[in-house]
Amino acid sequence: MAFACLAADYPVGMFGLTFEKLLIIGVIAVFLLGPERLPHYAAQLGRLVRSLRDMASGAKDRMREEMGPDFDDVDWKKLDPRQYDPRRIIREALTDVDPFAEEAAAAPVVARAAVNENSAYLQRKRKRESLGADEPAPFDSEAT
Repeated sequence: MAFACLAADYPVGMFGLTFEKLLIIGVIAVFLLGPERLPHYAAQLGRLVRSLRDMASGAKDRMREEMGPDFDDVDWKKLDPRQYDPRRIIREALTDVDPFAEEAAAAPVVARAAVNENSAYLQRKRKRESLGADEPAPFDSEAT
């Protein structure tokens, strides 16, 4: 019960790990590894975290180097895939209105596809409709 009260005070870190959960994992690690091997594995964990941090900063530096001055102008939060709403994306794709323009506040205009009168589907439909009641449907022996 006391842990539940304390958990609300701490911010949730990466992967939902709170301070209490990390403390429990640490205590379990001490019992499983033992005091002899624990310093060795702690040093390995520290090296792993340091190398991951260096890789992330290296990737960021390389991206900044390749993009040039445009890197600082990018709104990275806008590109976060968690904020995408499929309904909004489809609605924006079907409208002719630019979603980022000021006049986008007006009612959206839905784009309609033009009907191709010479499409194969409409040709088959017309041919079927033109058949009499006693005529058999056309058969193509090469198509089967």
